[in-house]
Amino acid sequence: MIYRELGKTGLKVSEIGMGCEGFSEENCAMTQKLFDAAAEAGVNYFDLYASNPAVREAVGKAMRGRRQKFIAQSHICSVWQNGQYKRTRKLAEVTAGFEESLRQLQTDYIDVGTIHYCDALDDWQRIESGGVLDYARKLKAAGTIRHIGLSSHNPQVALKAAESGAIEVLMFSVNPCYDLLPASEDVEQLWNEENYSAHLTNMDPDRQKLYETCQRLGVGITVMKCFGGGDLLDAELSPAGVALTAHQCIHYALSRPAVACVLAGAHSVEQFKQSIAYEDATDAEKDYALTFASFPKISWRGHCVYCSHCAPCVKAIDIASVTKFLHLTEAQSGVPETVREHYKVLNHHAGECIRCGVCETRCPFGVNIRENMTKAAQVFGY
Repeated sequence: MIYRELGKTGLKVSEIGMGCEGFSEENCAMTQKLFDAAAEAGVNYFDLYASNPAVREAVGKAMRGRRQKFIAQSHICSVWQNGQYKRTRKLAEVTAGFEESLRQLQTDYIDVGTIHYCDALDDWQRIESGGVLDYARKLKAAGTIRHIGLSSHNPQVALKAAESGAIEVLMFSVNPCYDLLPASEDVEQLWNEENYSAHLTNMDPDRQKLYETCQRLGVGITVMKCFGGGDLLDAELSPAGVALTAHQCIHYALSRPAVACVLAGAHSVEQFKQSIAYEDATDAEKDYALTFASFPKISWRGHCVYCSHCAPCVKAIDIASVTKFLHLTEAQSGVPETVREHYKVLNHHAGECIRCGVCETRCPFGVNIRENMTKAAQVFGY
C-alpha cells in the first residue's frame, strides 16, 4: 500500500481508503469483514458519513482493540432522527448527534471531523456564522477532532471553504465525467443524463481551479464518487458512453492535484479487494488516456490529463509534472513557493526542451506541449 500526505495535516493515509456504503450489508456484519480486509491490506483511512446507529456501533466494534490503526473521517451535522438520516445545521442537534456518534464508535476522538454535505454558498455562510464552524473549532481545540474537514459536490462552495482557511481536508466527488460539469447547488445534476446529452469538452474551470488551489494551500482531498455510483464501470450507464475500469477511475482521481485518498465503496469484501488490487496493477491497467480519447460523447481535446503518454522525452523532461506545476501557477499572481521547490527538484526542466515535437505525436489529446514547455520556462526561469 502506498501512503500519501493528507494536505498539511501531517497524516499519512493509504491512497486507497474505505467508503462506508457496504457497512450495513448482512445486518452490519459486513463492517467487520471490510475492516479486517482493510487491516490486512494496509488500508488505514475510512469515511463514515452514515448516521445510522447500527452502522456506527458496528464500526465501533470493528475498531475495538485497533483504533490506532485506523484514521477516521467522520461527519459533523449528519444525525439520526425518527429512524432516518437527517442533515442539520441546528447547533443543539449537531452537538447531540456528534456526542452520540462518539459513544457509538467507542472512541474519544475523530481524526478528521467533516462538516457534512455543503453544496450551496448560503449554506456555507450559515456554517461560518451560525455556530457550526465554531463548534468544530472547539472540538479541535479540545482534541476531540484532530482536523476540520468539509464534504461537498460543488466546486465553487468547496473553493470558498478552502480559501477561507477554515478547513484542512475536503471530501469531494472526483471522476472524469463529473469533472466536466459546471458547479451546481443540486447534486442530482451530477448524474442527470440530460447534462451529458450534448458533446462536452474539457474540464470545468471551477473544478480545475479547486484542485489546484487545494494543492497550493495544503488542503488534502479525499475522493468520493470515484466510480460515479458504479455507473462509470458500465457502458450502458456511463455518461461517457464507454465503460471505464475501477483501476482507471482510481488512477484518474489520484492524478488530480491535492488528492491523497480515494474512498472506495464496496458491498462485499471481493469488491473492496478489486479496488485494493489497484496497488498491484500494471501501468497499462491503470492507463485511462486511450479510453478517454475513445469517448463518443466527451472530448478532452487540447487538455492535459497528466497521463504521461507523451513520455519518454528525448531530454528526459517529466512533461506531465512540469505541466501540472505550470497549471498550479497560472491562476496565481506569482509562483507559490511550494510549487517552485517541487519544480526545482525535477531532474530536468522545461528550459531544456529542444522543441522537437516528438511528445506531441504521442499525446492522445492533441495538447500543445511545446507551448506549455515555453510557458513553464518563462514562469520558472529555466
